[in-house]
Amino acid sequence: MTEHILPPTLDRRRLLRLLAVAAAAWGGALAGVILPAGRARAGEVLDFDELYAKITVLGLEFSEKVKQAKGKAVTMRGYMAPPLKAEAKFFVLTKIPMSICPFCSSDSDWPDDIVVVYLRDRQTFVQYNAPIEVSGTLDVGSWIDPETGFVSQLRLNGARFRPV
Repeated sequence: MTEHILPPTLDRRRLLRLLAVAAAAWGGALAGVILPAGRARAGEVLDFDELYAKITVLGLEFSEKVKQAKGKAVTMRGYMAPPLKAEAKFFVLTKIPMSICPFCSSDSDWPDDIVVVYLRDRQTFVQYNAPIEVSGTLDVGSWIDPETGFVSQLRLNGARFRPV
């Protein structure tokens, strides 16, 4: 007699869809569930164009969507800027590909809209021109990394990424 892990009527594709729906219904509680490439992860999708409500001479004002997503699981797509060092625990997610290390360039080359990504587990970095999807918990507001002194306004903590 052959034992099945899944009932014969519940194939892998259907199970993955059910997991994704359940994760969304539970407010992202299953955001850490790893789905195969090509499948969306749980959490709100956040686009670079949705980060700020206003950009004025007085500074940046976060959008309502960002304020509501603070502390929640979000997914973003973009490009990995070349990391500060190969064994870094974080990288900068940018809207457009950057071929040079953003830490080594002048302020005029620095992109306006970036998100710092702190990885949950070590992952192999990808080429700067390869689009990626990142999922993590959104942290909002000015913060200085104690190890590097890097200042950021938006961060994805406990994050994972995958090529898209």
